[in-house]
Amino acid sequence: MSPAETARAVVDTNRYMVLATADAEGRPWSSPVYFAHVGYREFVWVSSPEARHSRNIAVRPEVGIAIFDSSVAIGTGQGVYVSAVAGEVEGPDAGRTMGAFSRRSLLHGGRAWTLDDVRGDSGMRLYRAVAGEYSILAKDGRPDHRIPVELGG
Repeated sequence: MSPAETARAVVDTNRYMVLATADAEGRPWSSPVYFAHVGYREFVWVSSPEARHSRNIAVRPEVGIAIFDSSVAIGTGQGVYVSAVAGEVEGPDAGRTMGAFSRRSLLHGGRAWTLDDVRGDSGMRLYRAVAGEYSILAKDGRPDHRIPVELGG
């Protein structure tokens, strides 16, 4: 497989991504979140605005994302690494973005989600990270050697 095909396969076959954020002072925090994607460029999840990662995004929208299968044997795994800018989804993109999240949720045995589930006093909000750069691990024998990948979008 090409690097781009490998990256797409990792994104498509995994349900959770690790979202790395930092607060206003730069203190790091990471959180696993169930996600959907739109064209491999937008990564979408639902969270409480009170969650630490949500509060961090509100003051520092630059995030890192890692998507990988933690169940594979040591030394055989592949990961996708993404730098992105994140924020709450509102306005005209909300319906399209929620549709993508809801379809993937149903595919994995979850429930259908609507915009009403992430508005008002529901306690939940819809978030999106728009990717800027992607990389994967190179399988060239060097430890943790990453190569850039173009996924389009």
